[in-house]
Amino acid sequence: MISTSAVKALHNSLPSTRTMKEILSQFAAYNTWANQKLFDVIVALPEEKQLKELPSSFKNLYATMLHMWDAESVWWQRLKLQERTLAPSENFKGTTKDIAHSLLQQNHQWQEWVSSATDPMLDHVFQYYNSKKECFKQPIFQMILHVFNHGTYHRGQLVNMLRQLGIEKIPPTDFSVWSRKK
Repeated sequence: MISTSAVKALHNSLPSTRTMKEILSQFAAYNTWANQKLFDVIVALPEEKQLKELPSSFKNLYATMLHMWDAESVWWQRLKLQERTLAPSENFKGTTKDIAHSLLQQNHQWQEWVSSATDPMLDHVFQYYNSKKECFKQPIFQMILHVFNHGTYHRGQLVNMLRQLGIEKIPPTDFSVWSRKK
């Protein structure tokens, strides 16, 4: 059995093979790919299934996707230092397909931003206010990691909701699946 200290020593002796920008670029591309895979299934469902109430954090597929778009949009606005953020759901009256299209556009904005970001931009500590008007500061790279992790969390909920609806053909959206297809 290898000791913990031996593993740490080996790990510490290995050169870093990826920069934060490369990692975030992969997560940005993965986030878009995984959302596209699930949204293709969801928008193909009849509207009554998209809107059927199911036990989850949000009442249905539509509301869950709308929350995902709200979150990514609000974080984007914070990144752009907008003083007042506006969640898309505050004025949105569209369909599930409209949400999917808009969220995928937002995903592409993240991809483009990360691809043009410099290390100082990613390390920059920015200040923002949450929905409770509490002030926080954190490096941009941590915020972006949160955005992608948040998407993964809610995609898991979408998969669970699809299973509750009896949908059997759900595409795998694991990061490892995306990585192998690159």
